[in-house]
Amino acid sequence: MPMSVTALARTQSRREALWAFAFLTPFFIGLVFFVIGPVVAAFVLSLTNWDLMGAPQWAGAQNYLGLVRDRTFWQALANTVYYTGVTVPVGLGLALVLAVLMNRKLPGVHVFRVIYFAPVTVSIVAVSLLWAWLFTPSFGFLNYALAAMHLPTVRWLVDPRTALPSVMLVGVWRSLGFNVIVLLAGLQAIPRDLYEAAETDGANEWHQFRRVTLPMLSPTMFFAVVMALISSFQVFEQTYIMTQGGPGNNTLTFIYYIFLTGFTYLRMGYACALSFVFLALILAVTIVQVRLQSRWVHYDE
Repeated sequence: MPMSVTALARTQSRREALWAFAFLTPFFIGLVFFVIGPVVAAFVLSLTNWDLMGAPQWAGAQNYLGLVRDRTFWQALANTVYYTGVTVPVGLGLALVLAVLMNRKLPGVHVFRVIYFAPVTVSIVAVSLLWAWLFTPSFGFLNYALAAMHLPTVRWLVDPRTALPSVMLVGVWRSLGFNVIVLLAGLQAIPRDLYEAAETDGANEWHQFRRVTLPMLSPTMFFAVVMALISSFQVFEQTYIMTQGGPGNNTLTFIYYIFLTGFTYLRMGYACALSFVFLALILAVTIVQVRLQSRWVHYDE
C-alpha cells in the first residue's frame, strides 16, 4: 500500500535531519575536544597547584584569592587598561580622519589606501623587531633623526616613562590600516542622496559630517570599537619581543603575565586562574558594549 503524503513527508524530514546531523558531527566533535574540553580542563587546573612536572595538587580557591595580594597582577592589569584606554580612541580617531580624507576623489588615493593597509599584512613579530631597532637608544633611526635635528634623544624602551607609550605607538601604527579600511567601507555605504539633501538644506561640510556621516557610520564604528578593544586587551607580541615586560614591569600586560606565570614560573594553576579572570574581564566589557549599543548606534529605519 503506498505511503500517505504525511508519512512520506515525515520520512523525508527524518532523512534530512540525519544528513544534517552527519554533516554537523565533525564540527561538534571539534567543539568538544578543542574548545569546551580545554576550557573545562583549564578551569579544573585553576583550582590546583601544578608545576607542569608532577601531579596537580588541589588548592581550591587559593589561586583566585591570591590575586588580591598579587601586586604584579594589578600592575599588569593597570598597564593593559592604560594601553587600551589610549590606543583605542587615538587609533580610531586617526583612522576616522584618514578614512574621511581617503573617501574623497583625489589623485593617487588608491595608492595611499594600499600604503596604510600594508602594515596589517606584515607579521607582528617582524613589525616588533623593526620597531625595536628603530627605538634603540644608541643606533636607532629615531634617535639618529633627533640628533641630526639637534634635538635631545629619547631612551624609548629603556626609560620607564616612555616604554609603554612607545609600545602604544607601535600598536596604533599597526592597527591603523585595518581601522581605516573598515571605516572607509562604512563611509562608502552611506547613500549620496543624504548628502545632497543636506547640501540642499544649506548644511556645510561640518554639519554634514556631524548630522549625516557620524549617525550613519555608527554601526561600523561600533564594530571597529569592539575589534579594537579585543585586540588591545590581547596585546602580547609587542611587549614580549620589544621589552620583555620591562623596565620594571612597566610594559607588562595581562596576557604576557599569564604567559610568564605558566611557562616561565611554572605555576600553571595560577596561570589558569589568571586566564579566567581575564575571561571575566572581557565578558564584562562585552556586556557593557552591548548595553551601550542601543544608545549610540543608529540604524536605518
